[in-house]
Order: sequence, then structure tokens, then C-alpha cells
Amino acid sequence: MPTAVKEAALDWGIDLYQPSAGELKEVIDDLRPDVGVVVAYGKLLKPEVLAVPTHGFVNVHFSLLPRWRGAAPVQAAIAAGDSESGVSIMRLDEGLDTGPVVTTASTPIASYDTGGRLTARLAGVGADLLADALPRLLAGELTSEPQDDAGATHAPRLEPSDARLDPGQSAEELERKVRAFQPRPGAWLDTADGRIKIHAVTVSAEDTEPGVIAATEEVRLGTRSGSLVLHTIQPAGKNAMDARAWMNGRRNQPVTVL
Repeated sequence: MPTAVKEAALDWGIDLYQPSAGELKEVIDDLRPDVGVVVAYGKLLKPEVLAVPTHGFVNVHFSLLPRWRGAAPVQAAIAAGDSESGVSIMRLDEGLDTGPVVTTASTPIASYDTGGRLTARLAGVGADLLADALPRLLAGELTSEPQDDAGATHAPRLEPSDARLDPGQSAEELERKVRAFQPRPGAWLDTADGRIKIHAVTVSAEDTEPGVIAATEEVRLGTRSGSLVLHTIQPAGKNAMDARAWMNGRRNQPVTVL
């Protein structure tokens, strides 16, 4: 299925190329662009490709560099409890998000932001920032500043195992992970009854036995500190459902998290 970007390019009559990594150099050589723009490409460009555009390549990266270099900066910022995120327009070099920064724009991370919600907001911020910066960059009106490598943090590509919830962490840490990994890859618990995806939670200071999901007036997972109130969950092989309804179906029998 075509992406939204491909559909827009076709609708607007913009030339569209979809080369493999090995074919990219030939395409860039034929086009001889003034500048290249990279957004969520997911691969490192080779030096011979970087050298082709007159003004090089710029990248629209969803973090305030040098914090959160890598493939999953939005999820990493939420999971870490950062108070803000943003977009950096940077010049590409041979490293992973290591090039000099041209300009940035920041946005607060709200207590209700999920990975999906924040990504969507940053996409708008990044589009506006690029539209403003690119003409000025080509006109020589913007300079780039080297990153401080000493302040760099890294956000590697997410694996499903990264979204596993560990009751040995605090309720606050787990709540952030649930939001960070929503909608992808989706936070989950490994229980004696199978894997359960966790879609929506809140934090409670009330203690519940760590590693146990139990129901009183609310459905709670006990953690190292406080408890996680489960609101929307998805048992293996089923649709997402209200956690209270799920526990009613189990006759309120506690569930052990492995």
C-alpha cells in the first residue's frame, strides 16, 4: 500500500523515485539536486551520495539534538520523562544524527502525550521549520553549529521486547512507557495467563502486591513503588477491552505477572 507521502506526490505530479540503497547513488547523480532533505529515512547515506547535492543533505530529526540521536527519539523522550521535545534541522554527515544543527523548535511534552500524538505534533512542527529554514539556508543566511557530543544520548530502533513492562520499576516509569509505546509497538505484560497488551493506564499511590494484577474498585498492577491502574487492555487473541470488564470475566481472580 502506498504511504501518504507517495499518494501526495502522485496527486501533485511530483516526480517519485523509490530506489534501493544500491540504486540511490545513480538516481541522485542523474538529478543533480541543489539540496537533499531526509525525513525518517532509517539508513545512513554513504559519503559518495552525501557529496552530490550542491548544498549537501539536511535531516529533519524529531528531537533536540544532541539528545536522543537514533531511530526512536520520540518514544525515548516520553519514557525518560523529558519535559520537552522538538525538531532539529541538521546537516547530514557520515554519522548517526551527528551533523551540525541548523535550527531547532521545541514543544512541551504533556502528561497525556503518547508516542503517536507527539510524533504527529512534531511532524507539523518539522514541516513548518523546514519550510522556513530551507530557503534561508540556501541563501546563506543560516549557519550550523556543531553538536556537543558529550551531551549526546541515544534512542536505538525499538524492538517489541523494549515495550515489556517490568513491575520491578515504579508506577510512574511504567505509565510513561505505556504512553511512549502507544500505538507502536504497544506496551505489554507477560502473565501466567499469556501476554496482555496495555493501552491506557494511570498512576495511583495506593500500594498493591508487586507483580500482581488485582481488582478492588479498580484494576491495579502492583509495582516497586505505587500501583498502575489499568483502564484499557488487550488479552492475547482478543480485542482491546475495559480492564474492569476483563476482571469481571475472570471473577476477579488475581493475575501474576511473570
